[in-house]
Amino acid sequence: MEEPEAGASPAVGERLRERRRELKMTLQEVADTAGFSVGFISQIERGITVPSLTSLVAVCRALKTEIGSFFQTQRVDAPITRHEGRPVFAVGGTPGNAVSYERLSASFPGNILRSTLIHEPPGFRSEPMSHEGEEIYFIVEGSLTLEIAGERTILEKGDSAHFPSTLTHVTWNHTAEPATIFHTCTMDVFGDGEPSVPAQQSLVVKRSAARRSAPKTLKTAKPKTTE
Repeated sequence: MEEPEAGASPAVGERLRERRRELKMTLQEVADTAGFSVGFISQIERGITVPSLTSLVAVCRALKTEIGSFFQTQRVDAPITRHEGRPVFAVGGTPGNAVSYERLSASFPGNILRSTLIHEPPGFRSEPMSHEGEEIYFIVEGSLTLEIAGERTILEKGDSAHFPSTLTHVTWNHTAEPATIFHTCTMDVFGDGEPSVPAQQSLVVKRSAARRSAPKTLKTAKPKTTE
């Protein structure tokens, strides 16, 4: 696996700020359009917060700019990818502390699935968001807290979750170890297709066979939001 090609978070924030000012939009207008708080947008612009890939897509849509201009990722046309040759990209952060992505899905006429391997460092917490389509999380390594519409669940290695993305959701690597997640969604996170229509309102969380009797809901205190 290659090293991430991402730049630092401040560079992303500065470019977003420049684009917002070019459009003569206020922080409030961008926040309202993207569905986030003013504080979260401000933190991205100042390089304090590194947005997740899906949240960056939402902000780029609000600013009418292409998501692909913020990271280097190759369009994949072949149906097969090899683990030793996949390029790795990241939205921002510093080496060893950035969320990085490996693109798995290909681009072809009519495709609606976008898949990545997500490598999350310890402590990373995404921002609450909702958007069109549906998505699946499968835990390859480590553990992840997933909150969907206010219900919090710990997913461990081998667990999966499939839900409509229109439900407000947030993830958090609550452990001291990195986590690797196989993620598939219908949101155009690569900027080379069209968004899909909203999925049916259904939620399915599946356990790996060895832990089907494990408690489903996290009972600890609610983690702090980065917003």
